[in-house]
Amino acid sequence: MAEVRTRFAPSPTGFLHLGGARTALFNWAFARKEGGKFILRIEDTDVARSTEEAVEVILDSLRWLGLHWDEGPYFQSQRLEIYRKYALLLWEKGLAYECFCTPEELKERRQETMAQGESWRYDRKCWNLKEEEKEKLKKEGRKSILRFYIPPGETTFIDMLRGEVHFHNEELDDFVIMKSDGMPTYNFACVVDDALMKISHIIRGDDHISNTPRQVLLYQAFNFPIPQFAHIPMILGKDKTRLSKRHGSPSVTYYRDQGYLPDALFNYLARLSWASGEEEKEIFSREEIVERFSIENVTKHAAVFDLDKLNWMNSVYIRQADNKYLCSILEEILVRRGRIKPEEITPSHREYWEKVIALMKERIKYVAQLEEEASYFFTEEIEFDPVAFEEVLRREGVEEILKECEEVLSRIEDFRAPVLEEAVREMAKKRGVKAAQIIHPLRVAVSGKKVGPGLFELLEVLGKERVIGRIQRARQQIKEGYPLRDSGDE
Repeated sequence: MAEVRTRFAPSPTGFLHLGGARTALFNWAFARKEGGKFILRIEDTDVARSTEEAVEVILDSLRWLGLHWDEGPYFQSQRLEIYRKYALLLWEKGLAYECFCTPEELKERRQETMAQGESWRYDRKCWNLKEEEKEKLKKEGRKSILRFYIPPGETTFIDMLRGEVHFHNEELDDFVIMKSDGMPTYNFACVVDDALMKISHIIRGDDHISNTPRQVLLYQAFNFPIPQFAHIPMILGKDKTRLSKRHGSPSVTYYRDQGYLPDALFNYLARLSWASGEEEKEIFSREEIVERFSIENVTKHAAVFDLDKLNWMNSVYIRQADNKYLCSILEEILVRRGRIKPEEITPSHREYWEKVIALMKERIKYVAQLEEEASYFFTEEIEFDPVAFEEVLRREGVEEILKECEEVLSRIEDFRAPVLEEAVREMAKKRGVKAAQIIHPLRVAVSGKKVGPGLFELLEVLGKERVIGRIQRARQQIKEGYPLRDSGDE
C-alpha cells in the first residue's frame, strides 16, 4: 500500500486508559512521521457494555492529548450490514459454517476433554451437519452462530518488533465470526474494517498477538492484502503487575482533572517503551517525537509506569507554562470541585489566581495540588493544622505578637512583599527577638500551616484585607482554644 494508514480502535466500555492512549499515540506519531493518515474507529459491537458516555470520554481524552484523527470516528454498530455481507461470502465459499451447539453443551464437552488431561478446542461437531439436521435444530428453536473453518498447516506473519512469528493451526479452533444475535465478533469485524479502510500498519498491544494468526487467516480467506503488524509491550506498575489504580489511576481523564498538562502526559507516554536515541534527553516536543519516532526503536520488554517520573516531567512543563494557561486549568478544577460556580467568576478572581500560580508554580507537580495542599488560597474559613496550632500559636506571648502584627500591617498601604518584610523585621528588632519568632506564628495565622511559600510573598498575594481578617480570627481562636482531634476520632 502506497499510503501509510494507521488506526486506533477502542471499545467504548469505559475510560481511555494509559495503555490505550500510548497505543493511539504510537499510531498517530507513525502516521505523522510517514505523512500518512490516522483513523479512529469505535468498536462498539458489545451492546451490553458500550455506552455513549464512554464514547465521549474517549473522544475528549484523545482531543485533550492532541491526538487528532484524519478520518472517523467510524462506528462498528453502524456497519453491521457490511459484516453480514462478508460473513455470507465466507459461508458461500465453504470457509465458514453454522454451529448450533449451546453454551451448556460446549461447557460440558470442554470439561470432559480437560478432565482427560487434554486441551480443548471446538470439536467441529457441526462442521458436517446435513441440511435436514440443520432444519430439525432450527425447528427446535436453536439459534446458530457462524464459525470460521481453520485450515490445516501453519500461519506466519511478520511482526515489526519480533520478526517472523509462527503459529501451528492445530493450536487454533474454529472461532466464531458472527454471534446468534447477528453481531460480529472482534476478530472478524476488525479484519473487515481494517481491509476496507485500507489500514497499512496495525500497531497495538502485545496482548493481541494471539489474535493475529486468526486475523491473518481471515485476510487470506478474503484475499485481502495483509497489513504490517507491530505488537508493542504492555505498561506495568512498579511491581511488574498490570497497571491498575493502585499504581496511580490508569485513566487519562484522571490526569486531566488533576491538572496534568497534555503535553507533559503526551511526552511521558511517548517515552514508555520508545527509545529516542538520546538517552540523556527526557523532554521532547511533539514535533521532536514525530521526527524521531520509529517502530524499530520501540522496545520489546514491558514499560513500567512511574508516577514520580510523570510528576517530575509535569512539574517541568508547569514551570515553563504561561500563567494564564495554568489559570484556565485551575479555574476548571475549582469549578469541578465546588469551590466556585462558573457564573460567580469575575476578572478579579482570575487576576488573583494568576498571582497564586506565579507564587506556587515552582512548588507544584500538578495544578490540583494548589487546591489540595494550599487550600488557604481558595477559602476564607481556613482550617488550622492541629499540630501547627498547638506547637506555634498556643505558645506564650503569641497572641500578643499577632496583635502587634495586625496593628503594624494595618498601617501599611503599599502591601508588597519587600515592604512587609521590612516591617516585620523592624518589629522583631524592636522586640529584641529573632524574626522567626514572628514569621512562624504569622504564617500559621494566615494559612493554617507550618510550611508553604515565602511568607511575605504569601501575604502580598492574599492581600491586606484577607491577611488582617485571618490574624483576627487566629487571635480569637487562641483565646477560645482549638480542639485537637484524637488520633482515634473519625
